[in-house]
Amino acid sequence: MQSNKLRMAIRVAAAVTVFGMAGQASAMKILGDVNHKNDLEGYEIDVYGYARLNASYDINEDISTSTRAGDFSKVNTGSAENNEATGFFGADAFQSRLGVQAMTPQGVKIVVEGDFRGNGGGTLRIRHAYGEYKGVMAGRNWSNYLSFVGYVPTLEFDGMPGNAGSQFRTSQLRYTSGPFSVSLEQPFNFAGLITPAGSNIEQKTSLPIVTARLEDSAGAVSYSTAAFVRQIDYDTGTQDDSAIGYGAFGALTVAVTDTVSLHGVINYVTGGDIYLYRSGENYAVQDAYVDSSGNLELISGYSASLGASFDLGGGRSINTGVGMVDVDWDDALRDLPASANIGSKQETNTSAIINYQWSPAKAVTMGVQYGYYMVDDVNGDDGDASRLMFAAQYSF
Repeated sequence: MQSNKLRMAIRVAAAVTVFGMAGQASAMKILGDVNHKNDLEGYEIDVYGYARLNASYDINEDISTSTRAGDFSKVNTGSAENNEATGFFGADAFQSRLGVQAMTPQGVKIVVEGDFRGNGGGTLRIRHAYGEYKGVMAGRNWSNYLSFVGYVPTLEFDGMPGNAGSQFRTSQLRYTSGPFSVSLEQPFNFAGLITPAGSNIEQKTSLPIVTARLEDSAGAVSYSTAAFVRQIDYDTGTQDDSAIGYGAFGALTVAVTDTVSLHGVINYVTGGDIYLYRSGENYAVQDAYVDSSGNLELISGYSASLGASFDLGGGRSINTGVGMVDVDWDDALRDLPASANIGSKQETNTSAIINYQWSPAKAVTMGVQYGYYMVDDVNGDDGDASRLMFAAQYSF
């Protein structure tokens, strides 16, 4: 019983990332013509998605971004904390989602899915667009260096620091056999490289990132572990260098009883970026810095999270957790001049959440959440912020 419930919880988290109601679980299904009168015979097409309202109240400073998620880059530190305005409300429906999944008679799976978070909110963006046949998947999907094992359910779309892997989607070619999967992926290069002047230098993409993941369950325990290797390089025409980045994570979800589950993740990355999720200013620390001699030096860090979920029955649950990510800036602080402004970089991002979620009717889920955010800078400055969230999701 525990194992079945645990596997279902992981699948639900992977499908929705938040709440606990997968759009595909309640999708509208269209079957191909069983009377052999057209070319759709044998096809199954699921249309799924949800309409969602997110509302937030930032108690002591406005740190909201689109979907009303909290943004670590907006947390004031040092003397700026002394001049904070208070009490900010906002709401939007940008997280609303629409997807189509088709299965052909030959066993080919095709998924196209989007939401409205593009360009800061209100513009349709592609989340998933891929095909899969006999374990080979090609297209845009979650990075293989990611897992929803160990994930603490949050109302906030962006989740907590310390989640397993990138928590983003990218173009890739992946092969899966049972619990094991490998992939070649487009690297994110989200935050770039730091130069001695403090500005970012354009990063070169020479090779795909290589990832491998093992994810399975045994009794009351679900586990996932993954690793990646990538090349990080730059070439200005007059200067160039390269280095090998890598990372690994381990994640567990344990069903202690039929109603209590514990979650835990630890992640270490050399070559930063979004693989060290919610690091740096909010989503990703820079991959590396270029010292005064033109050498490329990688930036390392680690993250971890712990949490618990309590099933209260009747579609009600309580979820709580804490997560943090810590970036090692020591080498950059030593090697780069003051103009690089390393002292003002965010070294540690931490958040803690507790939420209550309930389902008043089938395909309807609502929730309220308290979140606490804290930032520690390299120079010793720190700051924090608290916020409340409400969400209502109507799935089909």
